[in-house]
Amino acid sequence: MVAKLSEQGKIDLKAPVANYAPDLKLPQGNEYRASVADLLSHRLGLYRNAYDNKLEEGQDPSVLRSSLAELNATCPPGTCWSYQNVAYDASSEMVSRATGLPYEQAVKRYLFNPIGMSSGSVSLAGLESNRSWARPHSTGKRPLPMVDTYYKVPGAGGINSNVKDMALWMLAQMGEMPDVLDGRVLDTIHAPYVKTPTERGRLRKFLERLGTAWYGFGWRSYDYAGHHIVGHRGGINGYRSLILFDPGKKSGVVALWNSNTSQPGGLEFEVMDMIYHLPFRDWMELDKRGQESSVLETESEIGSGDSAPSRRRSKQG
Repeated sequence: MVAKLSEQGKIDLKAPVANYAPDLKLPQGNEYRASVADLLSHRLGLYRNAYDNKLEEGQDPSVLRSSLAELNATCPPGTCWSYQNVAYDASSEMVSRATGLPYEQAVKRYLFNPIGMSSGSVSLAGLESNRSWARPHSTGKRPLPMVDTYYKVPGAGGINSNVKDMALWMLAQMGEMPDVLDGRVLDTIHAPYVKTPTERGRLRKFLERLGTAWYGFGWRSYDYAGHHIVGHRGGINGYRSLILFDPGKKSGVVALWNSNTSQPGGLEFEVMDMIYHLPFRDWMELDKRGQESSVLETESEIGSGDSAPSRRRSKQG
């Protein structure tokens, strides 16, 4: 959204963030040194997830953004990468000031509606107003209460959507809707601005084919088996999501699930392997889980005779 406004001449990505987001205050007055581009690529010189703990305690995000000035800078702006939520939400303030609309209305008018994302929203009320929506669950399938913590930082907290609309979002990101997101905007947001070696550490299971990991403007990109792919993973308590695609091949995958489990992890790379006709790798480790399940079932049968309830409990575990 910010890149789209930049193309319209309403926001200068090279200008100081202080020009567009007065609420954001950084250590040593760095809001006058950090650019809008530094904000969008998480290069503000703050420690990772600064003040997320206070946000989760219920403190006002606007107040928290102003109090970031009380911290010590970890590096000069633009020189190191560290993921943020509270600071990153200054982007929603930029959008509101540039469009004269509340953030959610601006996103719906300029992005969701033209793309056809009828389920898209950025608020708890927007989610709960749907006729049918998935409730959050723990890894152990226990229902979790809904909380509005990260809805208070909508520029950083993600969106509500069904999987069909997320597929439309991916199509737009692959250049299939140039009237909404043209090639210049996509090149701007997907560009590899900063290397993120810690991302390769997190994805170490896939290093056989995964090369350099980068961060752009809200998007990650990777070298994967000689191909350039773009995507992101995200989640809050009770929800997880992923998107990964090859812009050149106009192919990719999106997935949403209402649980804290990480079990679908690897699905995106299995899909990319199919797209590139690479030898199969069990990135989701389904074969491994199947073997473990068979061992558990056998042990249960040996230990408890033919008790059907015991076998069922073993399978569920």
